[in-house]
Amino acid sequence: MKLNVARKDGILIITPQVKRIDANVASDFKSKLIDFLDNGDKIIVINLSKVDFIDSSGLGAMVLILRKIGTDGRIKLCKLKEGVSSIFELTRLDEVFEIHKSEEGALESLKTG
Repeated sequence: MKLNVARKDGILIITPQVKRIDANVASDFKSKLIDFLDNGDKIIVINLSKVDFIDSSGLGAMVLILRKIGTDGRIKLCKLKEGVSSIFELTRLDEVFEIHKSEEGALESLKTG
């Protein structure tokens, strides 16, 4: 799975370069995110602007990452397309993850607290 990775003001920004985060790529996605956490990245924005679909495997990977970060770090999601946003709402994960319309909004929320 290809990820576009950037850093801004100490914040890791990850943009998956796939249309689907499903059973075929969720394990690889999870492994790559765990590698970032293991290397000390604890403040993360995941930009889902390229993702059209996420299934339970992809959601499970996201929840695992959130749990692994724990209280030591913070994670924000941004730029969810309508279909992906609907899945987060349907599963009520929109109440677990902080979701922003823009990457800039997610970054600003991490800077201000």
